[in-house]
Amino acid sequence: MKNLIVFIGLAFSIVGIGQEDIFVPKTNKGKIFFYWGWNRGYFSNSDIHFSGEGYDFILEDVIANDRQTRFAFDPYFHPVRITIPQTNFKVGYFIHEKYNISFGVDHMKYVMPQGQEVAITGDIDVNGSDYNKTYQNETIELTSQFLKFEHTDGLNYVNVEINRFDNLVRLFDGKFPIDMNFTEGVGIGALYPKTNARLMNFEQHDDYNVAGFGLNAKVGLDVSIFNHFFFRIEGKAGYINMPNIRTTQLKTDKASQQFFFLQRNLLFGGVFRIGK
Repeated sequence: MKNLIVFIGLAFSIVGIGQEDIFVPKTNKGKIFFYWGWNRGYFSNSDIHFSGEGYDFILEDVIANDRQTRFAFDPYFHPVRITIPQTNFKVGYFIHEKYNISFGVDHMKYVMPQGQEVAITGDIDVNGSDYNKTYQNETIELTSQFLKFEHTDGLNYVNVEINRFDNLVRLFDGKFPIDMNFTEGVGIGALYPKTNARLMNFEQHDDYNVAGFGLNAKVGLDVSIFNHFFFRIEGKAGYINMPNIRTTQLKTDKASQQFFFLQRNLLFGGVFRIGK
């Protein structure tokens, strides 16, 4: 988290210092680009409201982590299993020399660790449950017998962004140019998670569902090679609000939560012109 904050601060400092001497090649408008990469995610604590047949309660300040896949050729570069890790994909179009619009998916993973103790308020009256009672700001341990709650395939943020792009410096010119560039942007989108949840003795739910919306802002530094390929490091922050999370096989049962997220992203991609 500290490294991300330092990176964002340095990025803005570079832009501020270099504004007078920025090299802006007049070749961006009309180009398309794409990138693929991987993210490390961080989530703020959140209150989660569960409601359904026989229960209505809130868990307060629930901790959640991402789930990083061990780095290896399989699955990170396996053509069939490439979407298993936490990934970012975007395709975009330059509408101006300095501005582009992009569309893509941030595939994050959100896991509620077992064994944490949180405050619970509300009522449970479910047939066969050992947790039936009225709770008033009491402490409960989140065990697998009570609750499993994950968005692990995943916390899918389908978003549209508008971004600014600035060339900071051309490191090498001629036939084999190498440039350093800065980009910043904002976005909005929908959350389409595959939520893996098991609540008390209800049948497990593990399916995709449109659950809510998100907002984000980002900054990035990249190195482009030969005007067509680039590698980028990116910091991204945002807000997620999901009022319609499926939790059981019963359509009337749901959960809601809202939280902030941070991402550290490592990306690579290409940029090309359409037509002449």
